[in-house]
Amino acid sequence: MIDTPPPDDLAEQLESLGGHLVWRLGKHEGRDEVVVRVGFASATPRFAHLPKLHSASEAELKDALASGTIVIEWVG
Repeated sequence: MIDTPPPDDLAEQLESLGGHLVWRLGKHEGRDEVVVRVGFASATPRFAHLPKLHSASEAELKDALASGTIVIEWVG
């Protein structure tokens, strides 16, 4: 792996991209995994067709992040 420094404008690019994204965070019904769904704002209607996510507590989110079990789903 080549360890190259990020471009100088990376933070600016990420900030700009973040303005075009929507996300939902929660737990799948009947499963214990914490899920983050991310997609462009133009894909917002597609979120409604996915299985509902139930609320996840801050502690559950931290545990999932610490254990590496968080699930990221791209909605597009």
